[in-house]
Amino acid sequence: MLLAVDVGNTQTALGLYRGGELVDHWRLATERSSTADELGVLLSGLLDFENVEGICLASTVPVLLREWEALASKWAQASLLVVGPGTKTGIPIRYDDPREVGPDRIVNAVAAKERYGAPVIVVDFGTSTNFDVVSPQGEYVGGVLAPGIEISMDALFARAARLVKVDYAAPESVIGKTTVAGLQSGLVYGFAGQVDGIVGRIRAELGAEAPAIATGGLADLVAPHSETIGRVDPFLTLEGLRIVWELNR
Repeated sequence: MLLAVDVGNTQTALGLYRGGELVDHWRLATERSSTADELGVLLSGLLDFENVEGICLASTVPVLLREWEALASKWAQASLLVVGPGTKTGIPIRYDDPREVGPDRIVNAVAAKERYGAPVIVVDFGTSTNFDVVSPQGEYVGGVLAPGIEISMDALFARAARLVKVDYAAPESVIGKTTVAGLQSGLVYGFAGQVDGIVGRIRAELGAEAPAIATGGLADLVAPHSETIGRVDPFLTLEGLRIVWELNR
């Protein structure tokens, strides 16, 4: 079986694949100080390492790469593929310096092209909100990076003494009649409006009505209120990792 691992700045998503089937998945907090042994103890409570033949890893946290390498060797005794420069992706990367592109953004584009064709736009709601674009020719041509929902709200709460943290939930109406409802409205409709504005500009620049696919932890919160997001695919990044693994076997 294949263990697909997407190590993000805030959360780590894991998916266990049998062939092309996702048989189990987990989402954990990313701890930058975790050692290989700590990761091994944690994962051994979720899965049987004896069944893991390979691990495909995308990480935006470089300090954890060595720990995952040690985990693959010591705990899983499995082959490890770290997505990065030189990895076969099956998609041409038209970026001034391809080494600057996060591996999660590339595998999202790979999966979106495979599942939905080209052109396509991926909107990934993570620590940052990433917009990644596949052209009508099937090439990765870049994207947009914007502050993510959680860090934006944390910054607001830190700077405004009278505001309190609220649940990430959609309010009953756009016009909030309480401070909590007003904050929730700004969160949901503010980010939905941001998505619609950016996707609209991307489509105009591409000259094509590319579908927008949402993924990431808070995609389900914003997508229903967006006019441009056509589908939420919560496992898009994991699927991209599986595809890249198969290409490199």
